[in-house]
Amino acid sequence: MKLKTTSFNVLRLVLGLFVFAAGSVCVLNAAIGVAPWDVLHQGVSNVTGITVGRANIYSGVIIIVIDILLGQAIGWGTLANMYLIGTFIDLLMLNSLIPSFESFVANLILLFVGIVLHGLGVYLYIAVGWGAGPRDGLMVVLTNRTGKSVRLIKSSIEVCVVAVGFLLGGNLGVGTVIMAILSGPIWQYLFKLLNFNVSTVEHRFIQDDILLLKEKFIKADDVN
Repeated sequence: MKLKTTSFNVLRLVLGLFVFAAGSVCVLNAAIGVAPWDVLHQGVSNVTGITVGRANIYSGVIIIVIDILLGQAIGWGTLANMYLIGTFIDLLMLNSLIPSFESFVANLILLFVGIVLHGLGVYLYIAVGWGAGPRDGLMVVLTNRTGKSVRLIKSSIEVCVVAVGFLLGGNLGVGTVIMAILSGPIWQYLFKLLNFNVSTVEHRFIQDDILLLKEKFIKADDVN
């Protein structure tokens, strides 16, 4: 039963990360302004020549290191988030699996599809309880360290990454503003439809598994 549950959680985690990546590609292909972190990823891609997906992965690695140094616990889902979202973005973009349009109205619709897919992806992978993404972890640890509000910390982080990304050539536009204003309400409505409360999810972190293994080894030594 435990193996079945673990296998289901792995599949749900991977599916959630794929859906989230598909949402990111919808927003990228809409080309009317991308999410704050993707402004940075696009900027890094423009300057270095690497793909947006690779930029996503490399920034995720750096953020995870910062999270750990600041004392934020990470889970297997955090590591999967760091690697798989960028990988899936490249898979979808390099193979042109999601369309792009010339019409502004069509691109606006594509942007909203991306926002919905982002919310659905978050629902699928967060509910597994194996840790939030690196960027969410950074927001949490800075909130705990500074005592400031989540809104202030999140906004401050996003303003910084947007500014850097824009200077590097990232796509800052009306879509960025739309996502900043409407992503939260759309996700909240979606979570309500799915009867999902993100605050009730109990996460299991890598350090919990390490402690469990230590306990098993100690018990095994005691038996011998």
